Amino acid sequence: MLSRTADHLFWMSRYTERAENTARILDVNYHTSLLPQSSHEAQAGWEGLLRISELMPAYIKKYGPEITPRNVIDFMVRDELNPSSIASCLRAARENARAVRGTLTTEFWETQNQTWLELSRMLKGSSFERDPSQFFEWVKFRSHLSRGVAIGTMLRDEAFHFYRMGTFLERADNTARLLDVKYHAAYQDHTSDAAAMEEDFDFYQWSAILRSVSGFEVYRKVYRDVITPAKVAELLVLRADMPRSMAACVNELVDRLTIVANDHSGETQRRAGKLKAELQYARIDEILAAGLHAFLTQFLDRINELGARISDDFLMPG
Repeated sequence: MLSRTADHLFWMSRYTERAENTARILDVNYHTSLLPQSSHEAQAGWEGLLRISELMPAYIKKYGPEITPRNVIDFMVRDELNPSSIASCLRAARENARAVRGTLTTEFWETQNQTWLELSRMLKGSSFERDPSQFFEWVKFRSHLSRGVAIGTMLRDEAFHFYRMGTFLERADNTARLLDVKYHAAYQDHTSDAAAMEEDFDFYQWSAILRSVSGFEVYRKVYRDVITPAKVAELLVLRADMPRSMAACVNELVDRLTIVANDHSGETQRRAGKLKAELQYARIDEILAAGLHAFLTQFLDRINELGARISDDFLMPG
């Protein structure tokens, strides 16, 4: 297929997934901010959200050093100058879909287009300010709908596999960033001794992390006991049966790369396969002993490198 078409499909799925991920972390942070907590803890939560997306400098440039929930939500939802805002991502997803309209099924195109039209109406009205949580649920629902329509109507050809490849790359990146920021912050706030940390950690904070990746019920089903940081990390890093875990995303990425392989993609497949094997045979106690922050930082470097290599091997030049 044409590299330009593959490029639009790849980025359409990445932008849709990014909008959903942003809605997830905003929703969880919004609900967490309603719990009894110190002003320092509340401030740290909103700062962490900006750090996950690497948007702290852009936020400070626009709003100054004071970080308020209202400004963060506005910046992450409707600011069209912020390329990672929900509005920017859904607009970009719709424009990429329009560019390859002939490749998409009618149902898929109408879903993407209707999402953008409804978003514009919602942000112009007052419903978003009245109930931000309901808006975040709507964003997640539209992402689920888009993904479901794609799976239910698209031919399983290269177009479909590039679409799915973008989804899993973006999801792996987001899960790693979320866990890195939250877990690293917990270690800074507590002692470096893991046992002492597990006694002191805040149940609501860790359950919020799980809910941000739809993992709270999954955790209860798998572990059946109190929520601990080590087991949260294991679920989100190594459990291949957890849909939003890093291992699950890399497994799917390797499968799609195998299907669309060409004469130039051998090295990309090798690196992706190596990353898959390392996650498959890793143990969470060894990862924690060596340092989770270092592990996640290296993972993010490698997943971003894979994204760049995929662009070089398959997608539109430049």
